[in-house]
Amino acid sequence: MDSNKKYWKGLEELNKSPEFVEKNKHEFAEPIPIEDVLSGDGLLGKTPRRDFLKAVGFGVGAVTLAACQKVPVHKSIPYLIKPEEITPGVANYYASTLEGHAILVKTREGRPIKVEGNPNDVLAKGGLSATAQASVLDLYDVSRVKAPLHEGSEKEWSDLDDLVKLELAKIADSGKKIRLITSTVTSPSTLGVIADFVAAFPTSKHINYDAVSYTGIIQANQNSFGKAVLPHYSFDKADVIVSFGADFLGTWISGEEFTRQYVTNRNDKSLKAKRCLAISSLKPV
Repeated sequence: MDSNKKYWKGLEELNKSPEFVEKNKHEFAEPIPIEDVLSGDGLLGKTPRRDFLKAVGFGVGAVTLAACQKVPVHKSIPYLIKPEEITPGVANYYASTLEGHAILVKTREGRPIKVEGNPNDVLAKGGLSATAQASVLDLYDVSRVKAPLHEGSEKEWSDLDDLVKLELAKIADSGKKIRLITSTVTSPSTLGVIADFVAAFPTSKHINYDAVSYTGIIQANQNSFGKAVLPHYSFDKADVIVSFGADFLGTWISGEEFTRQYVTNRNDKSLKAKRCLAISSLKPV
């Protein structure tokens, strides 16, 4: 019975007056005042709202599809024989060294994603510089050279090794000198390889060159104390520090170690007697 009920908005609709009937005809068919929407061989004149929206929607959709580029498909292939030490979704940590400090490298499925200091490091105690932390980005640099280059063209490692061996043999036979230039090497295994190289080519010589050199400090200690050594500071025992051009919290000697020492004596629990430590990175005159 309730479904048979009828409702009217007013007496005009109930009585179906001529004025109401005329207005009711155009209630949902009112054309929009847009003329000459299409030109040329298309429609001219007024266009209904729905037709206009259909044309706009189709045009926008067509342009969008035409502008889209195909996205490369990356398929995930499971391990046929899963390595025992790798579990997808679980990170692995590996101990290594960088810039003379012990580090921990976080990896996911064999890919390094994070570098942090090793808490067991005797000097830094887990501290690490921002440069060392950002070193992992070099592994994902799109501009990184992916293969050895010779005269501007890529070569295989085996071909490059053969070329270097041939040139070294020619230099050794002619008696010319060979110079091997590296930064300061602290690795015993690397020093052993360099020693073997020098033994194989007697005319060769190993030269150390560092972009940031501490030769001035070492020479100053030689002139002042008779020992050509690099000093070791204890910033945790000094309440007043005077620094002349020595960024001891950054890149000077051992910034991570000095930062750890510095903060231990600058907190609300530090009640040590005041001491003064003066340092300088200036070369002796």
